[in-house]
Amino acid sequence: MYRWLTQANHTEVCLMRKLTLALMGCSLAVPALAAESPSQLFADGKASLDMRYRYEHVDQNNALNNANAQTLRTRIGYQTGSFAGFSALIEADNVSRIGDMKYNSTRNRQGQYSVVADPDGTEINQALLRYTHELGQATVGRQRINLDNQRFVGGVAWRQNEQTYDGALLALKPLDGLTLTYGYIDQVNSIFGPDGTNNFPNNPANIEGHSHLLNASYQLRPEATVTLYQYRLGLDNLQNGAQSSKTTGVRVAGKVQGWDYAAEYARQRDWADNPLNLSSKYYLVEAGTNFADLAVKAGYEVLGGDNRTGNRAFQTPLATRHMFQGWADVFLTTPAAGITDAWIGGSYPVLGGRLQAWYHDFRADKGSQRYGNEVNLGWGRAVPGVKGLQALVKYASYDSKQGNAVAGRTVDTDKLWLQLQYSL
Repeated sequence: MYRWLTQANHTEVCLMRKLTLALMGCSLAVPALAAESPSQLFADGKASLDMRYRYEHVDQNNALNNANAQTLRTRIGYQTGSFAGFSALIEADNVSRIGDMKYNSTRNRQGQYSVVADPDGTEINQALLRYTHELGQATVGRQRINLDNQRFVGGVAWRQNEQTYDGALLALKPLDGLTLTYGYIDQVNSIFGPDGTNNFPNNPANIEGHSHLLNASYQLRPEATVTLYQYRLGLDNLQNGAQSSKTTGVRVAGKVQGWDYAAEYARQRDWADNPLNLSSKYYLVEAGTNFADLAVKAGYEVLGGDNRTGNRAFQTPLATRHMFQGWADVFLTTPAAGITDAWIGGSYPVLGGRLQAWYHDFRADKGSQRYGNEVNLGWGRAVPGVKGLQALVKYASYDSKQGNAVAGRTVDTDKLWLQLQYSL
């Protein structure tokens, strides 16, 4: 597996092409396909509709005005049936503002307000062709990619404009318990699109460059799954290439005597045309269990820092970062000194839904600086009497322990969300 993770880019692309052609060739040898008809692509197809209304309030202890944003994300799609293992999916999104523009979407020129990163616009969210075989699956086109727990590659589905990827993804299952994944990305369609141009080096609508995703996961036994990965990210127009990196790591996760656990280690170095010389580390340990209806979990995560000139800390530019380091999204970019996050929390059934509560303590990895702490509360449930309708309330309160805004420091931040989502 180590050799597989360290092959050159040309070898990876050639391997993907050969394996994809092999899978397609195998379809000719399956007798059951003789009874299929191309008409099944449409006879078994299914349209989809998803509408998500959200109110988001942001209050920060700085000179910015409080943000109050109401947005509606409407997604329509069509998934075909399958013929000879082939299927297709197309999905379009529209994000529209409701009411006053009292927030900074990063594209609406309302810089006097705090940021709510949900720009208006309409875009193709997914458009793909997929081939499925008993040995695996190959997908080409614009697609959603969520690897492992989305700490390094994810769809950022929390934002109204989801992050999707233009490229190809091959997932093979040659042996029981073994999954080999290779992905090639030509463009990242970020949460900051589609409106506006790419003249935003810190948050372009489309991140250009060539990236390679390699992931090998093997379930040794029910108690342990081992995953080896290497993500080579060429992000040419994101911070002028300073976020391009090669991250190599190992993750072990499983369940032992009623306890879920995970342990992970990764090393990040510069890649592609990154002008910075990177060498930073990542650590994670976490464990959780259930006590009747109460689910609890605690963990400790380190994104290593580097005190040399420029921000050379461990970064995760393609992650679903809202799932990590608190819902207030204060640390979307890792500070130069790195960050440690000690957290604990859980969930419990309340009023027909589930109540969540989490506490985070943030400190620098290099040096003794304390970044502050954060409390997260959330409750969601299905709305009675309306099939497919979900309600959600979330609140995040980040205390910087530093008072008013000072250059280079975080500020106290409170966020509130009210959300209704309907799926058909």
